Amino acid sequence: MSTLIQTDSPAGNIANRMAKKIAAESGPASPQVHLVRGGQQTQLLVTNGTMLYQISSQTEEEFRVLLESKDEKSLKNKLVDMGLDAPPKIDDEPLKSPRIYALSLAIAQKCNMGCTYCYADQGGFGGAMKSMPLDVATRSIDLLLKDCPENGKVQLTFLGGEPLLNRKAIRAATVYAAGKAAEKNIKVGFSITTNGTLLTADDAVFFEEHAFSVTVSLDGLKESHDAQRPLKGGSGTYEQIMENIRPLLQIQRKMQVSARVTVTPANLNLLEVLEEFVEMGFHSVGFSPLLNSSNGKGEMDEKDLEKLLGAMIACGLHFEKKVLQGERYPYLNMVNALKEIDKGTHRPYPCGAGAGYMGVSADGELAACHRFVNEPGGRMGDIVNGIDAELQNGWLESRHVHRQSPCNQCWARYLCGGGCHHEVLDKGRNACNYIRGWLHYTIQAHERISRLAPGWFS
Repeated sequence: MSTLIQTDSPAGNIANRMAKKIAAESGPASPQVHLVRGGQQTQLLVTNGTMLYQISSQTEEEFRVLLESKDEKSLKNKLVDMGLDAPPKIDDEPLKSPRIYALSLAIAQKCNMGCTYCYADQGGFGGAMKSMPLDVATRSIDLLLKDCPENGKVQLTFLGGEPLLNRKAIRAATVYAAGKAAEKNIKVGFSITTNGTLLTADDAVFFEEHAFSVTVSLDGLKESHDAQRPLKGGSGTYEQIMENIRPLLQIQRKMQVSARVTVTPANLNLLEVLEEFVEMGFHSVGFSPLLNSSNGKGEMDEKDLEKLLGAMIACGLHFEKKVLQGERYPYLNMVNALKEIDKGTHRPYPCGAGAGYMGVSADGELAACHRFVNEPGGRMGDIVNGIDAELQNGWLESRHVHRQSPCNQCWARYLCGGGCHHEVLDKGRNACNYIRGWLHYTIQAHERISRLAPGWFS
């Protein structure tokens, strides 16, 4: 096994020192610009359009004086003088009635596990346990395909609870969607998120045949995972899942099998987990902090998020090393951040929720996303009557990043989009410092990789 960076190792200490330095440098000093040290030259991020420029030490000092004085007018004039001013690429106008291109089906609103933090209340979404009838699934697919143009693309995702408790409907709906999409020359992508306890070798064959993206929820190695993700009777699940996923990892070609790790204060040994899962053969490995649990337990507070930033940076430094060695290293958080920075992502929303993407409950109710199933605040209509334009457009107007405070004064707003709607509406914005710190670090890493391994981005 590869040498791991432990949090108390010299490399881990470097990551933690970097995290503290980055935390001090990544605060929201101006909504127009942000300075990022960490390469051959300091980078200037111009928020409008998410544009990055390398600047001289003299120019850096000029910007620092203006930032410290909070002189936004002079900052604006400085950008004009440098030829970096441009018309706003994102205005106050919200999206209006965009067509959907992705649906997630709560194909089984029930679960065999007893994860206390589950946003879906252990599968029932606050209501009775139930399975989605096949006719609800097929009507949902018809809605997804209805307005998609020929040669277009759509995405269909199966979620729960534990979706494989309704395996028969998953398979029938997949075959139905593939056939209907082929009739219109539409490309349909399939994905599923599963706890892995019910996976079979036959599932592996089916998912490979239909090129599924399979995400397995694994909260770390055995001890951490079993503590956070037991069966409802309390017994551990790690060894069972490891046995079940082996056929998927062995045959994945068109299929891609990924691991998703929910991070709590109890499982912050991220690099150890990352290395182990990469060596197992997962196509990608991603980490997601627990900010909003159904019972309030296990949530990351400000101090935990400071530790998380150090752990994420330790993984990022390991990723950078692998890239410079010419290796593919599937650290999903890093890959996604670098790609967004490289293409200059500038968006008024954090995701497609309530816009191009919606969730469908087992009863056929449309929600802003899978996390809003059975919640009135995220209701968007139903599959019989279609999307309620008034509800959708009201949502898109209220959730635009320019209407979010303090987002509208933050340099990271067009990369972040304002944060997960569900988490923010339930818990507020306790992760802003962590998000800014992570983006600041990945901008630094982008400069290093662009300079030392430019081929990675192509």
